[in-house]
Amino acid sequence: MKPLGFEWLALAQINATVGDITGNMMHIRAARAEARALGAEMLACPELSICGYPPEDLMLRPSFRHACMEAVRQLASETAEKGPALLVGSPWEEDGHVYNAALLLDDGGIAHIHRKVHLPNYGVFDERRIFDAGPAPEVAHWRRRALGIMVCEDVWYTDAPSILAAKGAQALVVINASPFEVGKMAQRQARCAKAARAAKLPIAYVNLAGGQDDIVFDGGAFAMNAAGEVTMQSTRFAESVVAAAPVARVPELTPEEETWQALCTGLGDYVRKNGFTGVLLGLSGGIDSSLTAALAVEALGREAVLGVLLPSEFTSRESVEDALALSANLGIETANVSIQACRRAAHEALSATLPEARRMTLPVDGNIQARLRGLMLMALSNATGRMLLATSNKSEVATGYTTLYGDSCGGYAPLKDVYKTQLYRLAHWRNESNPLIPERSIAKAPTAELAPHQKDEDQLPPYPVLDAVLERIIEQSLSVDDIEEEGYERAMVERIMQMVRTAEYKRRQLPPGVKVSSMTFGRDWRYPLTNGFKG
Repeated sequence: MKPLGFEWLALAQINATVGDITGNMMHIRAARAEARALGAEMLACPELSICGYPPEDLMLRPSFRHACMEAVRQLASETAEKGPALLVGSPWEEDGHVYNAALLLDDGGIAHIHRKVHLPNYGVFDERRIFDAGPAPEVAHWRRRALGIMVCEDVWYTDAPSILAAKGAQALVVINASPFEVGKMAQRQARCAKAARAAKLPIAYVNLAGGQDDIVFDGGAFAMNAAGEVTMQSTRFAESVVAAAPVARVPELTPEEETWQALCTGLGDYVRKNGFTGVLLGLSGGIDSSLTAALAVEALGREAVLGVLLPSEFTSRESVEDALALSANLGIETANVSIQACRRAAHEALSATLPEARRMTLPVDGNIQARLRGLMLMALSNATGRMLLATSNKSEVATGYTTLYGDSCGGYAPLKDVYKTQLYRLAHWRNESNPLIPERSIAKAPTAELAPHQKDEDQLPPYPVLDAVLERIIEQSLSVDDIEEEGYERAMVERIMQMVRTAEYKRRQLPPGVKVSSMTFGRDWRYPLTNGFKG
């Protein structure tokens, strides 16, 4: 059979919320109305667009599965009227099995069901725990067309596309819930191009858009011809409904652009979807808090952000000036709350009750200051209803260079998966168009200012070296021997490896943050707390 073009198809990259079945149906209905206006005969929605992705253990609740199936039946009944057919993703239960399914709804009923064949079980994915694998795919015969319908991981293997082509499919349509990480779009298109060439068929790809907890979906719907060449690509990080047929391309995003958009999307959707009235954060005058504040303003608007200065006697005049300059540039409300009196009172109380505390060491005193700041910020969070943002970055989280119940306090940590050296690149990129972050905040040596003349490099290697080693340990899973062979000093690598290993208990207690890398702590990185392996 002759391959088809996509003049009949529209693609909807929907921002679904896990569990909000009614709200997700409203998104689908609105997208269908847009598809009708485009003249499309079919609207393809993303994977599990009925229930949101990832549903995790909601899938173990029969009432949840039944609610999803009832929503599908309701939408199917609505296609009895004139308008585009719907291709939606939903859990589907039959004969004692639960599938991750793509359902083609038309003429008031369910015209075709594809049950996902390949279930991912790595990184953020845990589908084999909650779904059953489907049988070999069948061609959907719809309105005088033969379509090969797939769900996400199915297209990452060539068997499903080839089977569908052999059974007479004229075009491939794949619905997806593919999480963002830097460079992921190129990987998706390379996989789809391989599938298109193997099947000798054009392919249309639609993805979720928006944030869900620590995952961001970046949309970026596209279509390819049978040669694997991109003919249409939609915008990213935003809901949209697009026709699959026109030849249209959007500009490629740089790593800094896509990382920034992912961070804004993840933070903004977490705050909005969970019903917070706004956010607050501590402003130190450093790059971490400055970048977090700038992200919050772009994601939520300046009225939703409160910056709090928490100076002590060790806080430099320059740090206060930089924090105030940042807040003025961003136009956010700012509070100035000194912790000096509280620190003195804490010392007196500890000295009176704990003899061991009378000779306060630097680490103990630093932790007290960090925890006092956390106490103040949490009190403000409780009083105002704003969610506290933690400002820790991946370099600190990896090495444990953070104080539990201090600077680790918060409901969300936007920069949790961003290395310190990446932060500098982001700050420079962000300032190119509008210099909001004071240059001194970027240029000065990083410091927690918990003691006179303290610098991060007093306890850590220089960040360019530290981050290079951390990336090899975390993203590349290299051993000490492997990293030493690349020219790094063995004693330093062993010390960093030890810090990563012993900080696992801290990472388990940190707030969620936006996943932007291939190995984020929590979903991707699952190491034991008690770990005697030193390789």
